[in-house]
Amino acid sequence: MNKQDLIDAVASEAGITKAAAAETIDAFLDTVTNAVVKGEVIQLIGFGSFSTGARAARTGRNPKTGETLQIAASKTVKFTAGKAFKDAVNK
Repeated sequence: MNKQDLIDAVASEAGITKAAAAETIDAFLDTVTNAVVKGEVIQLIGFGSFSTGARAARTGRNPKTGETLQIAASKTVKFTAGKAFKDAVNK
């Protein structure tokens, strides 16, 4: 499912226009992105939570040349599925 498919499904499920569904989805994604960038945790009970994690600096290897190189530390985005979401997937 891509973004347009999601917009169509939300519009149909909620009985709203596709434009309103697109605006709502964009607002949701912007809000989640901005919160996670600030280091906040978004918890949607039953669905899951979005948060940031830290990835330490490490030594890697160039697969083409075999040369070792240093990979810088970075932040990563984590999503942890909630119990209701996991249960629905595993039904």
